[in-house]
This record gives sequence, structure tokens and C-alpha cells, in this order.
Amino acid sequence: MNSKEESSTLCGLMTARKLKQLCGLSLVTAAIFIGLCQAGLAQKTPEAPGSAPPSTLTGDAVTLFQNVRIFDGKNAALSDPANVLIRGNQIERISRAPIAVDRGATTSIIDGGGRTLMPGLIDAHWHAMLIRATPAQAFGDVGYNNLLAGDEATDTLMRGFTTVRDVGGPAFGLKQAIDEGIVKGPRIYPSGAMITITSGHGDFRKLTDLPRTIGGMLTRMELIGGAVIADSPDEVRVRTREQLMQGASQVKLTAGGGVSSPFSPIDVTTFTGPELRAAVEAAENWGTYVAAHAFTPAAIQGAVAAGVKCIEHATLMDEATAKLLAEKGIWVSMQPLPDALRLGFPVGSVQRAKADEIWPGIARSYELAKKYKLKTAWGTDVLFSRALAQQQGAILASLVRWYTPAEALIMATSTNAELLALSGKRNPYPGKLGVVEQGAFADLLLVDGNPLDNISLVADPKNFTIIMKDGVIYKNALAK
Repeated sequence: MNSKEESSTLCGLMTARKLKQLCGLSLVTAAIFIGLCQAGLAQKTPEAPGSAPPSTLTGDAVTLFQNVRIFDGKNAALSDPANVLIRGNQIERISRAPIAVDRGATTSIIDGGGRTLMPGLIDAHWHAMLIRATPAQAFGDVGYNNLLAGDEATDTLMRGFTTVRDVGGPAFGLKQAIDEGIVKGPRIYPSGAMITITSGHGDFRKLTDLPRTIGGMLTRMELIGGAVIADSPDEVRVRTREQLMQGASQVKLTAGGGVSSPFSPIDVTTFTGPELRAAVEAAENWGTYVAAHAFTPAAIQGAVAAGVKCIEHATLMDEATAKLLAEKGIWVSMQPLPDALRLGFPVGSVQRAKADEIWPGIARSYELAKKYKLKTAWGTDVLFSRALAQQQGAILASLVRWYTPAEALIMATSTNAELLALSGKRNPYPGKLGVVEQGAFADLLLVDGNPLDNISLVADPKNFTIIMKDGVIYKNALAK
């Protein structure tokens, strides 16, 4: 018996008289309720969890972009003027010749006027639940924090970011709400709670919370799904599998110290080799990978030895570590952190001292990444600051300190999409992202200007005349 038949049978067994007894309804009202219940079941079959809104799945809606120059996410030059046909949520055809379409009610024809059509941007290091909330609020009411995150998700999409890789935080519900069309926002590749050790990066307890009884109550951060503590290979396996069970597309561990955590020195390596390998094994059994937060050579090398596929930050790596990453084909997900983030920590605080320790390494790490041609992804790592989140595009544009505009934009589109695809069968959006080509998802930006000449265009969302995600137009300044 399928789920629809089971529900129908259960609804039929709930007689009007029984409903009257349970709910105090009149017999007439109860009978009407039963009738509506059965009618509703006859008309609607439940969608699979995380499925896209029905409007994007019908395949009926057609959008035709005419007279656009394409940055395809891979090549360092714009195309000649072209036309791009979108059907449903995918790019169906790209042609220099005119494309004929049925000018029906479900067809939109957009004259690009020679503007640039490019893939939606991808942020590979994002914390969707930890942008708007203050550190104190992050431990507070879950409902309030979800509403904050939902509003920020809409802002993120309207900055041109159609996909984010969430590397720590309880973003599963937000992702589901976006996928179901309840909230407007980017695609989310969630990691769930980041996994740490006692005293590691992500352990935000106060000293007055110690000691913790082995097997005792979970911390507040664990209860809300921000981070979980694991102090043995078996505990690491449990916490890793819990994230995968909830829908993680990849798993995030903190292999070394971090800036924002109060009791986690930068120089410390956290997990042991067997603990790291336990996470890697559990993730690989699910067909996906582990990403590890690591700044120092020791933390990076330990993670690589355990089978970690992506290093987050790598800010203090040395020459030998860069060579190792190149030899092993390990990804580095790096962030050109703005100085405003460092200055946000109070002078004299532990966090400010740690930020001062890693900041000089940012330039050096990018130089090494270029020298050894490391597989490099780009992200922002904004935390607890709406103002900094609004600079998301500007942080991307700041990559021109080390890369050409084309190199930076390729990194934030097709290269980041390659990293997302490492999630294998755990990929929540199987298909082509980060490119403008036939068969790719229709996540597109129409830019007023040429960002390959002037990357600062992506720093200001006003330059995006159209923002499309999954074939749906969320902004159309040309319609005014």
C-alpha cells in the first residue's frame, strides 16, 4: 500500500462520530472535515522532501534571452551576441541565430540589449544561520533565528548568489523552505553541525560550564545544531552519521584552532588521526567527503593524511604544505577576508589577537595557491554581521589582488560548482551549476556591463538587471 492509500484509509477510518468525540465538533462539521480530507488526498500526492516548487518542475514556462553576450563560467572572454532559451529550470538552447518560440502566456522574451549573461554566483564558505544573529542570539530562540536566516537568504539571492555551500550551522530547515518555495533564497549545500572536540573551534562553552559529565547533557550549541563535540573515533562516527542522516551534502570538521572560539588557540591541532579517519570513512560510506577547517601546516597535513578532500582556509600553509596539497589533488576553499572582519573583534580580546595572527597569511596563501596551481574555491566566511554580508560581492571582487577578473569569476562559478559536485550521490541538486551551457540549471544573472573588464560590477547588486534561479526570475529591472 502506498503512502497515499494509507493516508486515505486512515482518513476514512476517522469517522465523523469519532472526530466529534475527539475534537468536540458537531456531527455535521465533522462530516464536512472528513469529506475535505478525502478530497484533498484525491487531488494531491505529497512531494519528496526538498523537491523544487511545482512551478519550476512543469517545464511549461519559457524564457528567451535575446541579444546577450555570454560569460559561460569557463572562458575568459564574452561570446558574440547570442540568444539563450530557458525551458522550465534548464537551459535548452544557445544560438547566435534567432530562436523561434511560441509567444504564449507562459513565454517571456527579454531583450538583453547587449548586456552580459553569466552564471549565478556561488559562495563556497557560507554560514546561512549565523549571518544576521549576534553571537548571543545564535544561542537563543530557534524560531527567531530561522526567521532572521530566511530574510538573509532572500538578501543573499538578491545579491546574485544563487548557490551557497553551508559549512556549519542548522541550515536543513532553511534549505527545505527554500526548495519548497516558502522562502526566496539560494540553493544550499548543507554540512549541518560542524564537528569539533572539547576545547576545539566550535566549542563555545564558558569555563563555568565545566566539567562536562561523560555522557551528560548536550550543550546549547549542540542542541540547536550549530556544532557538536566528539572526543573519540566512535563519537566522531556517530556525529558524522547524524549530519548525513539529516541531509548533509558534505561533512565539516574543525581540524585546528579558530578565531571566533574563545578557548581554541590557532596553533593547536584538534582531532587525532583515528578520529579524523573515522569521519572520512563514515562520509565515504555515504558517497561524499569531509571538509576540514585548518589554518596551520600541522592541521592541514594531519587532515590530508586522514583522507580529507577539502581544506577550509589554509591561511598559514607553508611551501611544503602547498606542495603536498598539489600532489594529492586536495581542494582548498579560501577566503580573502576583509579587514573589517578582523577589526570587528574588540582590541585586547582573545579573538582579536588570533585574527591578528592569521591575517598576514592571507596574501601568502593565495600566492602559494597560484604558484602550485591548487584547486581553489572561493567563499566569504561572514559571521554575525549583516553589514559584512552586504559586501559579499565586494569580497569576491577583492580577489583581483591575485587574479584577473575572469579568473576570479570562473572561481566563483564553474570552479566552485566542481567542488559542490564532490558530494556525489549526496548532491541535493544533481545537474550542471556554475555554467551557461545547454542542459545546465537556469541560474543566471544579466549584468549591466562587462564584469570581465570591471569585476567591481558584481559588488553592487544594482548592476544585476535580472536575477534568475532555477528558471524563475526573482528580479527584473528591465520590466520597469
